[in-house]
Amino acid sequence: MAQTDEATPGSTPTPGPASGTAGGERPRLGIGMVGYAFMGRVHSQAWRSAPAFFDLPVRPVMAALCGRSAEGTARAAEQMGWAAVETDWRELIAREDVDVVDICTPGDSHARIAIAALEAGKHVLCEKPLANTVAEAEAMADAARAAAARGVHAMVAFNYRRVPAIALAARWVAEGRLGEIRHVRAQYLQDWIVDPDFPLVWRLRRELAGSGALGDIGAHIIDTAQFITGQHLTQVSALTETFITRRPLAETSAGLSAGVGGAETGEVDVDDAALFIGRFSGGALASFEATRFATGRKNALRIEINGSAASVAFDFEAMNELWFHDHALPAEEAGFRRVLVTEPGHPYAGAWWPPGHGLGYEHTFTHEVKDFVQAIASGAAPSPSFDDGLRVQRVLAAVERSAADQSRLTAVRQT
Repeated sequence: MAQTDEATPGSTPTPGPASGTAGGERPRLGIGMVGYAFMGRVHSQAWRSAPAFFDLPVRPVMAALCGRSAEGTARAAEQMGWAAVETDWRELIAREDVDVVDICTPGDSHARIAIAALEAGKHVLCEKPLANTVAEAEAMADAARAAAARGVHAMVAFNYRRVPAIALAARWVAEGRLGEIRHVRAQYLQDWIVDPDFPLVWRLRRELAGSGALGDIGAHIIDTAQFITGQHLTQVSALTETFITRRPLAETSAGLSAGVGGAETGEVDVDDAALFIGRFSGGALASFEATRFATGRKNALRIEINGSAASVAFDFEAMNELWFHDHALPAEEAGFRRVLVTEPGHPYAGAWWPPGHGLGYEHTFTHEVKDFVQAIASGAAPSPSFDDGLRVQRVLAAVERSAADQSRLTAVRQT
């Protein structure tokens, strides 16, 4: 299929440690992935789909899958198309047939896996948020910069940047169609833990997740807002809340579901919801809400940006639509109009189906893989970088500091 997104065009491949050609085939790019639950399944589909729908300059090969359980990992590898299995991520990194390490584990392990992989000369794709602390994120960003000097690349997986409608909004802002940005309104609303009997899964434990709704879904709207506007948050004032402080211990968990193990309970030591206002580097005022207690909302990532000349609005629960208001029109004609973002000229959309045939959640990860592979092959710096991930991590930290200090207006560290 023709490549329609202009962000990271492919050019001459830069072979990785295990790359090569055989019989005129495109250079091989061996993929090793750590983790096979919710994110692992989505990433696996992306690795399978990207070369089928985009004209990639190298050939991704799903070389090995790593997980703690030999039996579980082997079963997942067979289901998802991985050629081999490892139970130690160090062994995965050491494999000669692995050029890229894809990290789909909880946040507590991101730093040690990513840094080791980069130091070993392996490209790294890491799930968000980048880390559980600013210190870990800084170490990862330092390692990524050092690796980039050797031609080794790293990218953080903020997949919502790859929604065609969000990419189109960013394009319009960059073209100046919105004028001066004045307001940013962002929400990420879910309801999957409203039930007080829902178990204490890893996302509700600080030692594994770093924070709750703030880091899990708040990180997405922070990055999305900064991506679309091309600006960054400089100040925040925040409130956080944990509505249910103890939950039954989980016996099993997968994705956003789990089974209760018995009557024993444990402490929820992360936030259930985070609400904050802020200021962007260009002067715009912003409000952000991230909650897993918005009863009836399943995955409502919403963002509206008001400029001096126009506005855009988006809701992921209608992900193929972007709403646009042109303030230059006379009042008799003005108002938000719906743009169906499925045309061949829209970001990414031309590689898929005829106009009007919508895309889904999984396609954002395919676009992510496509962009990352093209960056590796061309030697370009992939985006969002670990520095971008660090910038989000610093916002998360400022939000937590503000919430702990009676919502005091708190500066976001920039360097």
